[in-house]
Amino acid sequence: MERTRWMLIVSLLIALGAAAFGQDAPLWMRYPAISPDGSTIAFSYKGDIWSVPAAGGTAVPLTLGVSFEYAPVWSRDGKRIAFASDRYGNFDVFVMPAAGGEARRLTFHSAAEVPSAFTADGRSVLFSARRQQAPTDVQFPTRAMTQLYSVPVTGGRVDMALAMPALDATLDSAGRRLIYHDVKGYEDNWRKHHTSAVTRDVWLYDFKTKTYTQLTEFAGEDRNPVFAANDKDFFYLSELDGTFNVYRASLADPAKAVQLTRFTRNPVRFLTRAQNDLLCFGYDGEIYTLKPGGQPARVAVRLAVDGRDTLTQVLPVREGLAEATLSPNGKEYAWVFRGEIFVSSLEAGTTKRITNTPWQERSVNFSPDGRSLVYAAEKDNNWNVYRVSIVRKEEPYFYLSTVLKEEPVVATAAEEFQPAFSPDGKEVAYLENRVALKVINLESKATRLILPADKNYSYRDGDQYYQWSPDGKWFLVEFGYPERLQNSQVGLVSADGQGELHNLTMSGYGNGAPKWSVDGTMMIWGTTRHGARQQGGGIVSGDVYAMFFTKAAFDRFKLSKEEFALLKEQEEKTKKEAAAKEKEAKKEADGKDAAEKAPSKDLTFDWANLAERKARLTVHSSPARDWLLSKDGEKLFYLTSFEKGNDLWVQELRTNETKLFAKLNARQAAMELSGDGKFIFILADRKPMKVDAESGKAEPLKMGDEMILDAAGERAYIFDHAWRQLRDKFYDPGLHNVDWDYYYAQYKKFLPFINNNYDFAEMLSEMLGETNASHTGCSYRPQVTGGDETAELGLLFAFDGAGDGVKIAEVVAGGPLDTAASQIRAGHVLEKIDGQSLTAEIDYSRLLNRKAGKTTLLSVYDPAAGTRWEETVKPIAAGAMQELLYQRWVKNRRDEVERISGGKIGYVHVRAMNDPSMRTVFEEALGRHVGTQALIVDTRFNGGGNIHEELSDFLSGRKYFDIIPHGQYIGSEP
Repeated sequence: MERTRWMLIVSLLIALGAAAFGQDAPLWMRYPAISPDGSTIAFSYKGDIWSVPAAGGTAVPLTLGVSFEYAPVWSRDGKRIAFASDRYGNFDVFVMPAAGGEARRLTFHSAAEVPSAFTADGRSVLFSARRQQAPTDVQFPTRAMTQLYSVPVTGGRVDMALAMPALDATLDSAGRRLIYHDVKGYEDNWRKHHTSAVTRDVWLYDFKTKTYTQLTEFAGEDRNPVFAANDKDFFYLSELDGTFNVYRASLADPAKAVQLTRFTRNPVRFLTRAQNDLLCFGYDGEIYTLKPGGQPARVAVRLAVDGRDTLTQVLPVREGLAEATLSPNGKEYAWVFRGEIFVSSLEAGTTKRITNTPWQERSVNFSPDGRSLVYAAEKDNNWNVYRVSIVRKEEPYFYLSTVLKEEPVVATAAEEFQPAFSPDGKEVAYLENRVALKVINLESKATRLILPADKNYSYRDGDQYYQWSPDGKWFLVEFGYPERLQNSQVGLVSADGQGELHNLTMSGYGNGAPKWSVDGTMMIWGTTRHGARQQGGGIVSGDVYAMFFTKAAFDRFKLSKEEFALLKEQEEKTKKEAAAKEKEAKKEADGKDAAEKAPSKDLTFDWANLAERKARLTVHSSPARDWLLSKDGEKLFYLTSFEKGNDLWVQELRTNETKLFAKLNARQAAMELSGDGKFIFILADRKPMKVDAESGKAEPLKMGDEMILDAAGERAYIFDHAWRQLRDKFYDPGLHNVDWDYYYAQYKKFLPFINNNYDFAEMLSEMLGETNASHTGCSYRPQVTGGDETAELGLLFAFDGAGDGVKIAEVVAGGPLDTAASQIRAGHVLEKIDGQSLTAEIDYSRLLNRKAGKTTLLSVYDPAAGTRWEETVKPIAAGAMQELLYQRWVKNRRDEVERISGGKIGYVHVRAMNDPSMRTVFEEALGRHVGTQALIVDTRFNGGGNIHEELSDFLSGRKYFDIIPHGQYIGSEP
């Protein structure tokens, strides 16, 4: 199975063989689990399961390979270990002999399945997964809210043990009670120190009485519970003292917990217990044990390894470009892939790698002569600007160059990036500390401030904009302060650093991305002035406007097609006469460089009435992404999505005609015009292409190279980058009083012991979790080709575990079997899928692997009527089923509120803080529930967004008048 990995995510091969050297103090050993007899500890390290004597010693690997294994759990007799592995593109449960040997796959669903315990009789394994919502479950349908299942150790039918999330669930000695910690909502698993409604608590479930008992009520985190040997007490991890430590409490009086460990600053993780109450847990990347009445003891682990972690990996480079820019001569283009700069020829795709570093390079820009590139690099934990140049004069192009010279352009203690050469190539503009626009003279090294830092605020890197004028004397900029940050303005400022900032737009709407015309007499920019306003606030579409810096340019723009044709005829005649005179003049300049260009004519500005010399260029407002003018200024090209994806459109400015120019159907796109104006260079969905500026013919560009990746170096860079980003951009400059420097050293020490990105993401989340902030964390989702993908039938099954076949509990509304033609109903039994019987020895989900959209035969039995029949269906993807379950959940909540209140109270769920959700609230409140006395507005499991103000205003509105025409009441406002 082939796997492709995205930027943070590279799979590293670890080859472990005969002991070549000993590693005496490994770190980042995770998920330790002690055997029932207390003699052995299984743990996860570098993506494999290992075992080591509980007293310390040499650890041996139990699994080997490129897959990632973690979360080992022991059977009661100590003979088996179950664990999770991503061998088939997602985490499944496997079981193997505790001494090592062949691993048997137990689960086959494409949802992540993670084991927590064996049953008391050792015949089954309990695991958590989001496979199917129970028909009676009232919880929100999301991957975060898993269920607890059991599967036989020999494989076979999966049964639901609990419909509720029950993480780290373990059983008492008799297997009659279950202890676990809950999940109440979205939150990163490794966040620390928070007290909120979403923090975890410990619960007890009794299988006989089917009752739940909450054991802990601390406002912070309580998790990882295990029964004590006497079955009357339990051990668990809690942040009662501010740091995760081990506690013991009785089931009869859990409020009187006794603290057993007193670690500080770093959390205790992964608590397990042997039969004699010997505890095992992880702390500071190592493994500890704790005897009853004793003190924590570090387990000295020695690894016998051959040290052959793959240090580099060769990756093919075909697409996925982060950015790209065209050379001035239009014969090559520079691009960035995975933080490295490459240059390719447009014609043949010949490619040369320009940089080869663990850190990130970006914002690449050609010099006017095409022999240098300037870019930003986050080298040595600081963003600085660098230039790389072709050394040999006989080599005109980067893609064929052999020797390159790199040198810093500006490298100070400040952060400098987003550079751009001046039109004459003698200076470079850049951003200092993300918002201040500055210029450096390449010869004198003198710098000058163009736009001070107080004019903008940077929320994320790359959100600032500026552009040199064609003569190099001015800048067009976006700015926000001090007028109003939310609605950016377009400004004009002198490049000498002495002039004032001219606000060109002076608008209460958003304005941005200004671009000069080729001759510099006008600019175009985007504005939301005519855009469609969302129900939830904000404007989602806009237009391209033009402003004319001289009255002559504006007069020229306003000419009709016929008037302009006459003017062009006169200009051509004048041009020919001037060319003849120039030819004579050039005879005197014989011997000079023919390629030398005449100095650019300085731009002039008619400041009087400048704000009135503007025009709307686009006829229809749309969510335009980029725009540019043809070289002669007669056409506007713009990327927008009138239809499904973003396409290239053209506006004929003389005739005001709009037409589709090139079909791209791209989710994201950006473009620039070639120097000769003959084609448009486009990066669409991270793939380069060019479009003929006359015909609209689109042609994908060839490119090809391979990249030698230093994955360990890349992870080290990303670690530093993440740490610095939080330090520099966290909303609270004090970082919640966290000693961030301490945690830099604390977590960086783990990097040499991490060879994969599952561990790396978890380590980053642990570090970020120290800030006690929501919306922080790191996750790793590999892009897998050929992995398992379980399709859905649109059915909910009853997990009764009896007989062959699976009983249907509900046909989900809107699903593929919710049709007039289907005979399938609740209570029927699904006996076969594509002719294969659903016996107790098979997990039905394996028969639905990669079946979405494919005709599938179902054999069904109606026990009430005693009839059997077959139906065909096209299963749906998991995402489609998730949407159906969401709509089902909303309807069930609404029906429940109506039932309990007798129709007096309405219900609406706010799915996200966005426009569609605001429209749903509006529609439901003033439609379905307009006659109710109250409205429950449910914001649980909200996907986030920014409509809190509009939603609050709408819900808090007060009636200010009634509408009573001719004495009849017909309504009120609002």
